[in-house]
Amino acid sequence: ASMVEELTAQGLQVHLLSGDNLPAVSAIAQHLAIHHVKAEALPAEKADYVSHLQTSLHVGMVGDGINDAPALAAAELGIAIGTGTDIAIETAQVILMRGNLNSLIQARRLSSATLRIIYQNLFWAFGYNVALIPIAAGILAPFAFLPEPLRMLHPITAAFAMAASDLVIVYNSLRLRTISLD
Repeated sequence: ASMVEELTAQGLQVHLLSGDNLPAVSAIAQHLAIHHVKAEALPAEKADYVSHLQTSLHVGMVGDGINDAPALAAAELGIAIGTGTDIAIETAQVILMRGNLNSLIQARRLSSATLRIIYQNLFWAFGYNVALIPIAAGILAPFAFLPEPLRMLHPITAAFAMAASDLVIVYNSLRLRTISLD
């Protein structure tokens, strides 16, 4: 599937916004099955177009030229092609280093995996701290039927437990290196 088909299958709207003439832009849009097209757009018009879309949608703008910089700045997420102009690269929050739009799909996969792991790490850290901080504070001390190490957590043991929690988070984060982006 083409990049446009894959983005559309993910529920995204793809718009083609260009400063080129209408016949050329229409031919490209038809070839790529892009239904939302604006041609012969000046830089300010591109920024206005993006701003208008943002009244009802979350907008990511991909661009590579000087004329794209205002729209990249206006978008919630500006994405520059790594082979683009310096101003486009400086304006964008994400830079596709490979210089092709297919890496946009890989960037989306990586960002989704990163968010998923961030949420897992936050859940782990919160749960771990909610469970162990009260124990370290001695909440179980009144319960004489429990063994001493459970009732009164030694500070050194608590420190090792915290380090172990950190190691779990680091290990979970390192899983990003094994994610297939293709």
